[in-house]
Amino acid sequence: MDSQSLPFVEELYADYLRNPQTVPADWREYFANQGGDGNGRFRAPSEIVFPRRSLFHPAAANGVHPPASALADKTLLQERVDRLTHAYRVRGHIIAHIDPLGQTRPVPAELTLGYYGLSEADLDRPVATSTGREAEVRTLRRIVQQMRNTYCRFIGVQFMHIDELSVRKWLMQRMESAENRLALTRSEQLRILTRLTDASVFEEFLQKKYIGAKSFSLEGAETLIPLLDLLIEKAGEGG
Repeated sequence: MDSQSLPFVEELYADYLRNPQTVPADWREYFANQGGDGNGRFRAPSEIVFPRRSLFHPAAANGVHPPASALADKTLLQERVDRLTHAYRVRGHIIAHIDPLGQTRPVPAELTLGYYGLSEADLDRPVATSTGREAEVRTLRRIVQQMRNTYCRFIGVQFMHIDELSVRKWLMQRMESAENRLALTRSEQLRILTRLTDASVFEEFLQKKYIGAKSFSLEGAETLIPLLDLLIEKAGEGG
């Protein structure tokens, strides 16, 4: 029931007070269970309050509504956690360990609990999180650990600027489910190393062969070669 349907229900209730037989049977049963005050007197439409059901006013479990303060607290906690996880996806790369000199970077305020009114006491509270599929309930401590492992370790990722929502969700699901770690077999590691070596050696050969004539360089993009090698193979397998 929402705010737009309340006038309709109140009008039905007024008709019920005048003549119950003019109201459909299911509504008569509903009003009989809801409208009485226990002394045989039915309250006027202005006295009765029909429960609203929405995200912030969920249906009662076993007929018992949780206290409004508890619902507000859980809603506020969830909103703060959602903002924190979004900040990690947008700004987590800033503190990723990608500096070859090992220098640490200052942590932006957006990546701290206090920025959202959270504290250490909230870390073991259960909250919902989603990476594009169904939401899962985890503790805030586990969510923060997952976000830091995914976006603040040895891979810096900037992808939230992508306009296509489906692409962002696909990347989030792939990265966060594995926390940006891929288990490679020894043969796969050797294959990557071989392609990296081939790229580096061939680049040096071209620079020596054509001194002063042309400039051949991957400009630090040597990792593109193993990627293209795998891409061509998978494309061949896919026809």
